[in-house]
Amino acid sequence: MYEYIIPFILAIIAILTLHKKENAYDHLISGATDGLKMMVTIVPSLIILLSAIYMLRASGAMDAAAGLLSPALSFLGIPPETILLVLIRPLSGSAALAVGAEIMYTHGPDSMVGTTAAVMLGSTETTFYTISVYFGACGIKKTRYALPAALIADFVGFLAASWTVRIFYA
Repeated sequence: MYEYIIPFILAIIAILTLHKKENAYDHLISGATDGLKMMVTIVPSLIILLSAIYMLRASGAMDAAAGLLSPALSFLGIPPETILLVLIRPLSGSAALAVGAEIMYTHGPDSMVGTTAAVMLGSTETTFYTISVYFGACGIKKTRYALPAALIADFVGFLAASWTVRIFYA
């Protein structure tokens, strides 16, 4: 049944366009042009963000930060094995998925650490990516309180994920 939703929507659009006696092809071309213009405004932000993530990982800065933050995050209840995930998740979703998969491969998906990593991935957002894409698309240069609020929300998500798994895993 679900496989017919998109063809049904397209058919409805075609019928409405014919009913209004408008050229659907011109509307599609106009929408594609607008999409490409939007992409031109977003891509530079993404290139800078992805380059910065690569440089941080390649330089060893992420590993150094993980070593420094390990005692504090362990005190708060975040497993030390997930610290790299905590650091990389706000920056890159694909890198975070790779780190999460590595954690699950090493510790097992049903282990407390693997479950915590999975819940963390579902409870947090790729903050810098999201802000760069959406704010870049709108032309907003100053993020003001959006970035600190989003990072605090991510941190709360990491804490809640760790504590929830700890409560329900036992």
